[in-house]
Amino acid sequence: MTDLKAHLVQQIQANGPLSVADYMALCLTHPTLGYYSTRDPFGTQGDFVTAPEISQMFGELIGLSLAQSWIAQGSLSNAILVELGPGRGTLMADLKRATKGLPSFADLPVHLIETSPTLRKVQRDTLGDVTHHDTIDTLPQGPILLVANEFLDALPIQQFQRSEKAWQEIQVGLRKGALAFGHGPDVSVTALSHRRDDTRPGDIVELCEPAYQI
Repeated sequence: MTDLKAHLVQQIQANGPLSVADYMALCLTHPTLGYYSTRDPFGTQGDFVTAPEISQMFGELIGLSLAQSWIAQGSLSNAILVELGPGRGTLMADLKRATKGLPSFADLPVHLIETSPTLRKVQRDTLGDVTHHDTIDTLPQGPILLVANEFLDALPIQQFQRSEKAWQEIQVGLRKGALAFGHGPDVSVTALSHRRDDTRPGDIVELCEPAYQI
């Protein structure tokens, strides 16, 4: 049994089944056991690749688009560049390189939303002077030029399956000592009240609370 699985089993034994959102959050961002917290997952030595790692043109085009938007809004000197889930910092590096001919834009302060200590180090090595945040709540007030690539789709989700009269949350519990999906009791979910019209019993609907907050 891996350390992460042992931790999940212990959590379930102590507190009952986990929501899919809590299960995802522990698997991805647990400080010492989580997938993103403990490794650089990108590229040939990792598990997947994203557009900025394939071609520098991706970040360059986004940089030019943002710069044009900034100019159209009056070239605000108090604006900040923000990226959610910046990976290795490749996209932001390409963005800044493409706009170096416009120093007043390229020199805007960079703020990164990143919870992984491993990736924070990689980002500092790539970009130099940046400010890291765990959440958007600590960003400074002012105009924001924001980039997010493959970020929202990696946030933890809750899953609910429609029953005849209500919703049942899909949860992660234990079955014969192994992790297994199951269903909670019927519940009324305010955020899904409008989904009664376009779903049938058995349909599964997902909610992503962190995405709503962002």
